[in-house]
Order: sequence, then C-alpha cells, then structure tokens
Amino acid sequence: MRARRESAAGARSSPRAPQPTRTHYVAGMPELAFAGLSEQWLLRTCGQLHWSALAAQSDCALPDFYDDEGRKSYAAFMAIRVREARLEDVSENQRFAIETDVRRIAGARHFGQFRVFTTESAIARVEMVSTFVRREQAGDNRSVCRAMFAGTPVSATPDAASELVAQAKRFRSGEWTRHGPLDRAVHAARHVVDYLPCPSLDFNGAHLLYFASFQSMVERAEWHWRSAQHSAPPALVEREMAFFGNANVGDKLTLTFGARRADHDGLSHWCTVARVADGACIAEIVTHKRWTHE
Repeated sequence: MRARRESAAGARSSPRAPQPTRTHYVAGMPELAFAGLSEQWLLRTCGQLHWSALAAQSDCALPDFYDDEGRKSYAAFMAIRVREARLEDVSENQRFAIETDVRRIAGARHFGQFRVFTTESAIARVEMVSTFVRREQAGDNRSVCRAMFAGTPVSATPDAASELVAQAKRFRSGEWTRHGPLDRAVHAARHVVDYLPCPSLDFNGAHLLYFASFQSMVERAEWHWRSAQHSAPPALVEREMAFFGNANVGDKLTLTFGARRADHDGLSHWCTVARVADGACIAEIVTHKRWTHE
C-alpha cells in the first residue's frame, strides 16, 4: 500500500516501526453521552487513531492511501470489540487518555489495541482488525473488495487479534452458538427493525457506510424495543462487531435480533444487519450490558 506523500523529501528507505502512543482528552459535550463517555465518539476516535497510525508507520503526513496499481484505497474494519467497558465512569470535564498500539499482522491486516484510562483506572479496551479496500466500480459500495499492497513488515499476531479474526469467521459462517452469557438456542428471539441510513449522519467522507453507524443503528433499535421495560438505560460491558460488506446511499437495511437475554444482571442481544435488496448480510453484532440505577 502506498500513501501519497506531501514531498519527496519526506520519503524514507524503510517504514517506521510501530510505537504505542497516548493521547489526552478532557470530557466535554462532544465526548459524552447520557451516561458517561460516548461509545460512538470512542469508536470514531479510535478509528481515526488507527488510520493515522497506519499513515505514520508508512512515513506519510496524511492517511491518503493507494494500492499497488495506484487506485484510491481505504482502511476498512473487519472486526471490532469493545470490552471491559465502564464508560459511565467518565463525567463532565474529567481528564482521560487513549493509548494506541497499531501494527500489521498476517493476512494483509492491521490490528489496533486501544486502552482508555481516567486518572483513576482503565475504563475500556477497544480492539480493531482492519484491511485495505477499494471499489471495483466507481461509486458502488456493494463492489468494495480487498486492495492489494506490499505494506509494512508483519508483526507477530497477538492472541487477541487471532481471537477476533476467528470469531468474525464464525459469525460469517453461522457456526457460533454462545457469546458470553448469550446462547442462541436458549435465548432465541425474533425482532426485526427496518432502517434507511441517512447520508448526512451514517456515511463518512469516503461515501461509505461508516463502521460506527452500525453501533448507532443497534442502539436505536434496542431502545425502541425495550424502552418501556426498564426506566434507566443499561451500561455497555462488551460489544463485538464483524463486518462483511457495505451499502449505498438509498439501500434499505433490516436489523434482525435473533437472540436476547435479559435478567437481573443485564441485557444481551445478537443482531444481524442485512441489505433488503439482495439479502446480503453486512454485519453481525453482539452486545452485553449491565443495568444501571438512576
């Protein structure tokens, strides 16, 4: 993968070795949601940190990538997991930091690990596996395919990355039956929500359906489904998302909840996101939450 450099003087003979970095923030309204740090802000921010790290490791000023044949390409996430989350521990004007560690792994992929800290404790881990993609047909997000590139040297694949890739494969093949306390057979459910993504809210600057919008879709669908059943929204513990495709502006989607578990400990559910026109599954999302008190 080549990234466009601002000047030839910036070229180096070898890629920069990945080094963990830490970025500091103060929680204001953009970073916060109803009950703590916004998960969508966190995903968007980690996504940008991941992309920027790829550029830095290629010794490029900007994340402007082109494949081996000179075609515009983008970093696309194959799988994401938010775990050990206590986003409710972040409040207004609180200082926190995100530690970033991104490196290339086998299979022309990159693995990003992000640890979120307040001054008191760790409040979340975010893990992301990405690959580079391009459109086979200009303007058609259904034609997104893997981009070929030489890339930076491959690092040893961490266990967490292997687990995330393996789980995404199980999601795609339908070979998984349990995820934490959620059992697809025991907790089988059927709830379908129609969703039409909005260009100004759900798509990114590359005109692709943005990965963080999937989290938002599921949150809205969950709230409409269960808002009358419990007065306070539950807090996120873990969310795992596997992505298999994209959608064009105007493509209608269905969110099908196929398993749901709710008890005194919390709420869990499994959701499949598919395009209506051709029935193609473009994402599988499993969520675990704990109940909170007002």
